[in-house]
Amino acid sequence: MDQPRSTAFRLAGAAALLAAAGAGMAQIEGGDRGVAPIDSSGDFEVTGIVVDVAAKTPDAARYGGWRVAQRKAWTQLSSRLGAGGAEVSDGTLDQLVSAIVVEREQIGPTRYVARLGVLFDRGRVGSLLGIATGATRSAPMLVIPVQYSGGVGQVFEARTQWQQAWARYRTGNSIIDYVRPAGTGADPLVLSAGQVSRPGRRWWRAIIDQYGASDVVIPVVRLYRQYPGGPIVGAFQARWGPDNRYLGSFSLRVGGEAGLPQLLDAGVARVDQLYQGALRSGVLRADPTLLPPPSPTPISTPNAVLDTVIRSLPADGSSLAGAAIAVNVQFETPDAAAVAATEAAVRGLVGVRSATTTSLALGGVSLMRVFYDGDPAGLASSLAARGFQISGGGQSLRIGRAAPAPAPPPTALPPPE
Repeated sequence: MDQPRSTAFRLAGAAALLAAAGAGMAQIEGGDRGVAPIDSSGDFEVTGIVVDVAAKTPDAARYGGWRVAQRKAWTQLSSRLGAGGAEVSDGTLDQLVSAIVVEREQIGPTRYVARLGVLFDRGRVGSLLGIATGATRSAPMLVIPVQYSGGVGQVFEARTQWQQAWARYRTGNSIIDYVRPAGTGADPLVLSAGQVSRPGRRWWRAIIDQYGASDVVIPVVRLYRQYPGGPIVGAFQARWGPDNRYLGSFSLRVGGEAGLPQLLDAGVARVDQLYQGALRSGVLRADPTLLPPPSPTPISTPNAVLDTVIRSLPADGSSLAGAAIAVNVQFETPDAAAVAATEAAVRGLVGVRSATTTSLALGGVSLMRVFYDGDPAGLASSLAARGFQISGGGQSLRIGRAAPAPAPPPTALPPPE
């Protein structure tokens, strides 16, 4: 009797272990836990353009509506940038516009009524108007959007509408450099609702290094439904850092479930304003406790000390530099060739020990870790001398190539004699 009972206990224990292993795998399996950001570019955006166009066919009416939207949006944008609503041709607008965003549309047999948004390429607009379009941005901030609904907090444990709202938000016009995970891979395990209440710096340092960030922002929303199908109240908070510090809060209300996406979109925009205000006032800044600890100095024999001094002498015979400092450099990488060219240019500067891309984003902005012998201001000066445009300061810089000067107008030939 004892032997069958012991065998049964062993089988039950094995089944429990298999179930636990299956539950652990279930936490990271599946691809429906988040939404990838739709746009992280720096395009100018003009929203809420209302058009009402009639034509012979639905396609002609829609095409005409988009043309009208481009003209109206350009008038607003050029006035906003101080150009006084300068007029340009439709062909030029086609080169400036990078996308048309359909906010709402109705298409009839001969009529097109819609509310549209228009995205303009920042670099081309700046070249046409002769203005500087670059902006100084914050250090990269990892976004962990926490949603509480029914008393349960979630980030990527399941797909949430709050995370989707952050994925929809166009961050190019914000001075906060957001790093928005998509909820794939190990994101549901690493970026959880419980992680935001853990202040341990070693674990946080490992997380932000994995995503190429310098700190973390934690936008929080608590959704309160008055009754099924009834009004919904969203209580929003802007929090920041490993200590989950409070920056500001507000509340919004919508009449029903159908309006929840609009409520959350408005909440994202206002939370971003809170973060931008905190950055301008000097409250939101990279936490120095998240920097990697200095490596211990090894005990060396006299010969080893001499070898170290000789190796640290600059190749050009200049004076001995101090200990290298780590500088995070953001740079635009439209393609793989731009990555290699920028790395080679930075490595060629005097005083640079190494320059390695730690976060690659082809078609966007990548992050490079540079170890430099000297003050960060010296590195910025050397980069400027190489033709880079510099923004930021201290140990967080952003570089970009200067836009080429516009070609001079052609000189008219004298009339024949």
